[in-house]
Amino acid sequence: MVNPASIFKIKSAWEKFASNHPKFPMFLQAAMASGIKEDYIIEVKITDPEGKQICTNVKLTESDMELFHTLKDLKG
Repeated sequence: MVNPASIFKIKSAWEKFASNHPKFPMFLQAAMASGIKEDYIIEVKITDPEGKQICTNVKLTESDMELFHTLKDLKG
């Protein structure tokens, strides 16, 4: 069972993150509007202050899509 207080804490943290980084939620909305589907590849790159980079990617599966739909339903 999910603790409602934990959900509130996550929501509050997300709102602060979105306020600090407004382009990121817009990016996610655009990605969702175009219809993320199974077999799409999501890539993430992190660059530290010295310029060192690490990068990874994931190819979305059917179960990943189920997770995304569940998270979307939680949002309301």
